[in-house]
Amino acid sequence: MRPLTEDETRTFFEKLSKYIGENIRLLIDRPDGTYCFRLHKDRVYYVSEHIMKRAANVSRENLISMGTCFGKFTKTGKFRLHITALDFLAPYAKYKIWVKPGAEQTFLYGNHILKSGLGRITESTSQYQGVVVYSMSDIPLGFGVAAKSTQECRRTDPMSIVCFHQADIGEYIRAEDTLT
Repeated sequence: MRPLTEDETRTFFEKLSKYIGENIRLLIDRPDGTYCFRLHKDRVYYVSEHIMKRAANVSRENLISMGTCFGKFTKTGKFRLHITALDFLAPYAKYKIWVKPGAEQTFLYGNHILKSGLGRITESTSQYQGVVVYSMSDIPLGFGVAAKSTQECRRTDPMSIVCFHQADIGEYIRAEDTLT
C-alpha cells in the first residue's frame, strides 16, 4: 500500500473530476475523519487514515484489499473506474441521466443507453461528459459517458445512443470474482 505518485494522482483526479467536478475535496475532508487514496497492485483504494494505519501491520503479500476499490490503472497508464466507487460518486455527481424502467435492464446487462430509454438528463450536459445513471426512482445504477449533449438529445432519433456504458451494478453478479 503506497500513496499515489504525481502522475497517478493527476490521472486519477482527472477521471474523478469528469464525474463529480470539484467535489473531490468532499471525499477527502469528511466530517467523520480524514480519508485518502492508496495504491495496491494497480488498484486505487479509498480508505480512512485510521484503517490505513492498522493495515500497515499486514505485509504487502498478505494484504488483499482495504477500504473501497475506486478502480485500477491499466498497463498503458490510464485509469478505469470500478462500480464499487458508485456509492461515493452518486451523491456528488454534477451530471445525471435517468433511465426509463423499460431500459434499466438493458443498461444493467452492459448495453449503452438509447434515446428511447432516456427519461431525463441534466441540463447543460456536454458531449463526452461523465454522467451517473439513475433509475426513475433515483436509485444509482451505474455511470457512463454522455454520447450527445443535452441539446442534441432533444432532436436525435429514438434509436441513437445517448450514453456510453462504463459500469453498472449488474457487474456485481457478472464479474463478482474479479471485483475486490
